Amino acid sequence: MIDAAELIDNDFLRQFELKVEGELAKIEYALQDRKIFLTKLIIPDGIKSEDFEEEFLTLVFENIAERNISVVPTSPEIAKFIRRHRKYKKMLPVGIRI
Repeated sequence: MIDAAELIDNDFLRQFELKVEGELAKIEYALQDRKIFLTKLIIPDGIKSEDFEEEFLTLVFENIAERNISVVPTSPEIAKFIRRHRKYKKMLPVGIRI
């Protein structure tokens, strides 16, 4: 589903965007020092599925990992994703536990 799509970091609106099948999925964020606070996950009903959410979050986390920024998840869905994928726990700042 995501193969042909391109992840966009819209720093003006402070959100990661992925357009699929004419729908726009996004993750809102706030950037502070060397931390990115992932605040809200928005996936339209037309493309919402467990698989899509997994792929979208994986793309976002890989993008953030390339920049060597710590992640602070404030959204329950994103925290749940980190619990399921332990390899991303190393991206949490010191003192943050999930």
